[in-house]
Amino acid sequence: MPPILPAVGYSTDVEHRDADEDATIAELAKVFTDMAGVVAEHEGHAHRAVHAKGHALLRGRFRVLDGLASELRHGLFAAPAEYNALVRLSSPPAEQLPDTVSTPRAMAVKILDVPGERVEGGDELHSQDFLMVNGPAFNTPGIRGFLRSAKLLAATTERMPRTKQVLSATLRGTEAALEAVGGQSATLKALGGEPQHHPLGETFFTQVPFRYGPFIAKFSWRPISPALLALSGQTLTSAPDTQRDAIAAFFAQPDALAEWELRVQLCRDLERMPIEDASVVWPEDLSPYLPVGRLTVGAQSSWSPEAEANEDSLAFAPWHALAAHRPLGSLNRARRVVMAASRQFRAQFNRCPIHEPT
Repeated sequence: MPPILPAVGYSTDVEHRDADEDATIAELAKVFTDMAGVVAEHEGHAHRAVHAKGHALLRGRFRVLDGLASELRHGLFAAPAEYNALVRLSSPPAEQLPDTVSTPRAMAVKILDVPGERVEGGDELHSQDFLMVNGPAFNTPGIRGFLRSAKLLAATTERMPRTKQVLSATLRGTEAALEAVGGQSATLKALGGEPQHHPLGETFFTQVPFRYGPFIAKFSWRPISPALLALSGQTLTSAPDTQRDAIAAFFAQPDALAEWELRVQLCRDLERMPIEDASVVWPEDLSPYLPVGRLTVGAQSSWSPEAEANEDSLAFAPWHALAAHRPLGSLNRARRVVMAASRQFRAQFNRCPIHEPT
């Protein structure tokens, strides 16, 4: 194993903007709000433009670990502390698709009442949000590829639901065969070939980088409690709400205990761990993931009428952040604009202001 190099220091020149970036982001915002509009007109209710289908909304506690190495004691992790947290488990795209169309899983965590200087221009003043999906890399390097994918997705929104189910089943079979010989295809999974595994057994990744105080990093949630580890790779039956039902059954147990470890991977080589190319998996032999916190969620109703009501008033976003954890790269810059436009449309259509939780 090669020696672990020092962490790369953050500076403004690690980010690089293309000349047409603003125009591409504006087009992305239009594509996603138009998609949300198609769904809203069809269903009579506006959902998130991405990760629209919520499977669980949970309350938990997040603890910053003590005894961290000096290079890890920055921002939220500068000192041991405990916070309340909200956890949303979901899946894309903009539609409320049945789980028979199997798409990637997502886990968004909102850590509440976090003190400290906020990222500039933020619209939420007290939380630190972490948004992750169950794969270490994005399926395109940057926003141009993201726009192409978004246009393809928009072309099928609220159309051909039966065709999507058949295609998803076919792609899942192809993905299963690929994984059996030791490979994985982010493209197949993004198209609907995500295996029907229990979401509570998954490991989640930010895929894109953030500031980590004076450094640069990616984050990951890894299940660590025995009950979650037992669910890793567990196959679910194919049913319209199989993920929501499986999560509800887990947390309905009186002794339910779910624990995830928050891990950080510091950038130690800008060539092999690029900032602007989100399709590159940062090598763990160069920079292993290191634990910095622990999230604990106990027994509760994971999807109640209250949770459904809160879906409309809550927003999770990577730019709900401390300045020490400012999002980096073109995809994060696009998410700031696109997600803000989605929130504005959702709030106006539903006549439900989106506000910071208390």
